[in-house]
Amino acid sequence: MDRRYDVVIVGAGLAGLRAAIELGEGARAAVISKVFATRSHSGAAQGGIGAAIANEEPDQWEWHMFDTVKGSDYLADQDAVEIMTRDAPNTIFELEHLGVPFNRTPDGRIAQRAFGGHTRDFGKAPVKRACYAADRTGRVILDTLWEQTLRMGVDFFDEHQVLSLIVDEGICTGVVAYELATGAVVAFHCKAVLLATGGAGKLFKTTSNAFASTGDGMALAYRAGAALEDMEFVQFHPTGIYKLGILISEAARGEGGVLRNADGDRFMERYAPVIKDLAPRDMVSRCILKEIQDGRGIGGQAFVHLDLTHLGPDVIGRKLAEIAGFAKTYAGVDVTREPIPVQPTCHYMMGGIAANADGGVMAGDSGTTLPGLFAAGECACVSVHGANRLGCNSLLDTLVFGRRAGAAVRDFIRTTPTPKPSDRFREQTESRLSRLMAADGTEKIGILMAEMQQVMMEHVSVFRQASGLQAALQKIRELRERSNRISIQDQGHCFNRNLLEAIELGHMLDLAEVVILGALDRKESRGAHWREDFPQRDDEKFLHHTMVRLSGRAPELSYRPVTITRFQPRERTY
Repeated sequence: MDRRYDVVIVGAGLAGLRAAIELGEGARAAVISKVFATRSHSGAAQGGIGAAIANEEPDQWEWHMFDTVKGSDYLADQDAVEIMTRDAPNTIFELEHLGVPFNRTPDGRIAQRAFGGHTRDFGKAPVKRACYAADRTGRVILDTLWEQTLRMGVDFFDEHQVLSLIVDEGICTGVVAYELATGAVVAFHCKAVLLATGGAGKLFKTTSNAFASTGDGMALAYRAGAALEDMEFVQFHPTGIYKLGILISEAARGEGGVLRNADGDRFMERYAPVIKDLAPRDMVSRCILKEIQDGRGIGGQAFVHLDLTHLGPDVIGRKLAEIAGFAKTYAGVDVTREPIPVQPTCHYMMGGIAANADGGVMAGDSGTTLPGLFAAGECACVSVHGANRLGCNSLLDTLVFGRRAGAAVRDFIRTTPTPKPSDRFREQTESRLSRLMAADGTEKIGILMAEMQQVMMEHVSVFRQASGLQAALQKIRELRERSNRISIQDQGHCFNRNLLEAIELGHMLDLAEVVILGALDRKESRGAHWREDFPQRDDEKFLHHTMVRLSGRAPELSYRPVTITRFQPRERTY
């Protein structure tokens, strides 16, 4: 079965939907999503979206840019950061005009709250910069953009898993997808493909990410010849519910929540005396684990407390209702009366498909792009987050660069002839699926996935060192070899999760290897990448981006310089 469009967008989160809107009604666009569109993981974003609109306190986009660059541990490309922070206020006003119901100040302006790492006057004090809709910001933006795309007549293909990109003679001309409900393999032929598939948090055992966050777009682009950039930088959010990883948004600390150890001390005052609990996420995660390692975890266990009790029922009910609900449902905690048990949880990939500021996917470290292929959102690395992303910059990234990618795709298809479709790509994929379904090995997919997630958690999470990384690399390569001996127990064609997990496992094993190789190669500590055997940042040797491409069937590392325009690297203190 074949379908033809001008543009195929893979992923129905904020980046994909914002790009679809920017295409306009003149382009025939299809959005493919492995889940129903409004179940995309963008809807889980709680706390807010950063923009220096200065509605509650003085603010400037230059301060926002400085915070983003400093928060990135000076690895972000500053030209891209300038684009994002300059455009942030317009992005907020666009959302308002599209119908997003932001919280309001008493005089009717968009309300703002403080968030970790965001300051005024180049680091002198915290600033209220996050525009928000209670603690459901991603949810309401996602719903609003989805309604707009429906109005425009965009075609949605929900519950389709993309299996491969169609790259013919070095040009991307479509995708091959699997329809979950029927088992049909469908080729989508088009002039341009935009990948907006989100992150890969399911690489780790404890994560705030949805089950669908398996890095599919990154792995597909990697296999098609694109470069992956800075994959060693994986953000662990400091406040996931203990043992579960379900996120307690930074909005809770933005509204005044504090972290306490077993002694009841507000320990962040010792580590970041100026902005305290609102320090950047990489720092707070390490501080929590340091408290636990030093025996100050609650009851001697591996968690600390997030205390909101002093905020009162009114503030919690108006601004943090969803967080309160999560705490009650998953931790059995009434946040108006008792603290929440929290520990760091895998949250966000700073790295991803190497892309320029217009979404063009790079085929190497030289800046050349793969024609017809674009990427935006968490699956892409522009690089505006560098070694550590500031809270509330993720939604901003999806919207600013989703819009820019949509505009670039619109211009690209105007001058690109319609490609001649070929059946061979679909047939090759059907043949690969048939072989996979017929496999009669003894390895169980669930066991392999659990072992991968466990070793990544043990050796490739907040603290890293060479011996653990080498052990993890050996284990991942062993798991890949074992994955050749799996079997698919479910032979049905309707929502065959067994088959989909086999495909996702292959994607995640590829990405796990790239993350570990980058972490081994970077013999320094920077942002979310903390090497216990190399605890200092080393700008002389490692102020560069790590690029990984497939060379034949093996990953090959190269490097790209960081773009520095306004802010020279200096010590990162708060």
